[in-house]
Amino acid sequence: MLSVLIVNWNTRDLLRACLRSLRNYPSTEPMETIVVDNASSDGSAEMVRTEFPEAVLVASPTNTGYAKGNNLAFDRAKGERLLALNPDTEVLPGTLDAALRVLDAHPRIGTVAVRLVGTDGRTQRSVRGFPTVLNVLGDVLKIGDAYRLRRFDYDAEGPASQPMGTFLLFRREALASIGDPRRPFDETFPIFFNEVDLLKRLADAGWPALYTPQASLLHHGGESTKQVRKAMIWESHRSLVRYLKKHRGTGLGALALPFVAAALNLAAFVRARGRHEGFRPPL
Repeated sequence: MLSVLIVNWNTRDLLRACLRSLRNYPSTEPMETIVVDNASSDGSAEMVRTEFPEAVLVASPTNTGYAKGNNLAFDRAKGERLLALNPDTEVLPGTLDAALRVLDAHPRIGTVAVRLVGTDGRTQRSVRGFPTVLNVLGDVLKIGDAYRLRRFDYDAEGPASQPMGTFLLFRREALASIGDPRRPFDETFPIFFNEVDLLKRLADAGWPALYTPQASLLHHGGESTKQVRKAMIWESHRSLVRYLKKHRGTGLGALALPFVAAALNLAAFVRARGRHEGFRPPL
């Protein structure tokens, strides 16, 4: 079975289009859809309840954040293949089956990511390298391309360290190898870098990710986070610092971490035009 898992916050109309696309272009294998609504104020939960009764709705009374929302969905999932899907997307004819075929063809791949296509018809840049202190510093100084991967070939299937979390098709066996597959996301990364952390842990355990252009997905992009831009700027920068601390290792990178963290905090201050506490999930 394929479990499609969606975490939503205040993107009702996009979520409707996403669910409609899943209804119109389902997988040929048994499929379930689970929607976790993070206390939306735009009627998202009621829309799912009335228009898509085939979907399992988890209506959270509070905004738990993306990581915990995903864990709520994964906890209810029955499938051996689990698709974390953003609500600002629409699957196209054959998207799901093509991605499943790629996963089945590579038994040691833990995650499959697909081509993301914007509303302008262009392929979106969606793959980066795992962030390290040194390659993030190089990115800030515009030295090297180990983090942004600007020359990544989106027309070729191949390894992808860190695909965007927009569409991530996981193998339950891989998730079970690094912990509880019902709660795979580290909730200390509530909004950003939780999928990067998960992909890193999977790769370290011998379950890397694979990008394929054989399947495509329409992606509108970032509609939830745009609603609270200043908070999300700070949350993004702080989560990157948390990630670098968690996976810093030793050597020169560890020594440079305080300087990189300071630079990232300064960048957040400039971009957001002031300080903000970021996202704080309810206790």
